[in-house]
Amino acid sequence: MDINRSLVVKTNVLISIKPKYVDEILNEKKKFEYRKSIFKREIDKIYIYSTSPEQKIVGYFVYTGYYKETPEIIWQNTKKYSGIDEESYYKYFYKRPYAYAIKIEQINAFRKPIDPQKAFQNFLPPQSYIYLEGDLIE
Repeated sequence: MDINRSLVVKTNVLISIKPKYVDEILNEKKKFEYRKSIFKREIDKIYIYSTSPEQKIVGYFVYTGYYKETPEIIWQNTKKYSGIDEESYYKYFYKRPYAYAIKIEQINAFRKPIDPQKAFQNFLPPQSYIYLEGDLIE
């Protein structure tokens, strides 16, 4: 029996990113998002929550995968499009055996950012990420 993929609700994530890095992503200067842990489910899109002072969901990018390696190897392979300085990078991954670099591709900025307080009941900004079922509509 074939499953009609159009009827399957896709799983997405909402990640918190500081505004200075959000700007780098939207300007396509930052092509990797670094994380200490990675998603456990199959993901379709990654929605971007720009933290304080903006506190809005500003857009999304299509999830195409990630790299997992030691922080040193990840930095050597991604630093050109990291959007972060080396000192901050190594401080973030201090004493971590692995680093994850999520590829940022197919960026879609919302014309009008979404206020999560209005879009979600009892919204709390994610420390790292939260799963979303289905797409957010601008």
